[in-house]
Amino acid sequence: APRREGEGLSHPGSEEGAESRYHGERGAEPCAEKWLRTESSWRLGWHFDFGVAEKPRVKMTERFDCHHCNESLFGKKYILREDNPYCVACFETQYANTCEECGKPIGCDCKDLSYKDRHWHEACFHCSQCRSSLVDKPFAAKEDQLLCTDCYSNEYSSKCQECKKTIMPGTRKMEYKGNSWHETCFICHRCQQPIGTKSFIPKDNQNFCVPCYEKQHAMQCVQCKKPITTGGVTYREQPWHKECFVCTACRKQLCGQRFTARDEFAYCLNCFCDLYAKKCAGCTNPISGLGGTKYISFEERQWHNDCFNCKKCSLSLVGRGFLTERDDILCPDCGKDI
Repeated sequence: APRREGEGLSHPGSEEGAESRYHGERGAEPCAEKWLRTESSWRLGWHFDFGVAEKPRVKMTERFDCHHCNESLFGKKYILREDNPYCVACFETQYANTCEECGKPIGCDCKDLSYKDRHWHEACFHCSQCRSSLVDKPFAAKEDQLLCTDCYSNEYSSKCQECKKTIMPGTRKMEYKGNSWHETCFICHRCQQPIGTKSFIPKDNQNFCVPCYEKQHAMQCVQCKKPITTGGVTYREQPWHKECFVCTACRKQLCGQRFTARDEFAYCLNCFCDLYAKKCAGCTNPISGLGGTKYISFEERQWHNDCFNCKKCSLSLVGRGFLTERDDILCPDCGKDI
């Protein structure tokens, strides 16, 4: 709620003038009165050309003029600012705040309501849509406009995805993928318990707590027989946890890597080559046969294409005639003397 400025600007001797003081005998006219204006330290005073006060603050022979226009202030209402007196007209011209709504100065006899360095007359401080007064009421600001809570809720507040009612400002709400819920409406579809800040799993526009989802919807890993709640892989139409889908030999995870299988068991390429791939007769390394690797096969022996060379001159024999001498292969030129 906005703070009030200008409280206590009442006339001397009135019931509201709680700080009024009198000099001399009871019932005498006030000689110099002041009221404190909280934020700006302004004092509202009256001077009367009477000599009935015991100790008048201003002698009748002294001048008491407006600091701006130099007009006499005797018998007139004035305002003190930084210990300088001003007539009401000069003060309002020089220092009074301008109302945001009507654009007129907020005079000394008006209440000045302020919010974030903006000021309003009390009568001008109202909702920009329904025009109801916002004095002593909660309100919200949107794009420099002041709105009562009802108008703000109708215009800008989110609607609960579950109950379709407005989520009032200041109410705790849950948000997920652009949708909003009251905290009490964000519940598990199966057990109807509030989810709050706990983990949940959405399915078919419904939200489930993790235990209920595992019971109702989750597939079970073919390896460990436990529910698969997030991620997972499918191999030969069977579900696996990522961490359960590993090489049969070295137990490294295969998810995201190339692998092959033998007798329905999955192997990484390194383990498969070490265990089952044929060995090159030239370099003795495995020939995987994967990824388009080309090799030569002759009499139950295999060579990588790059390794199928003449034993003596190292000439490539791929696509050429060759001779054999025991375990060696030779080009026709090197083998003509055999």
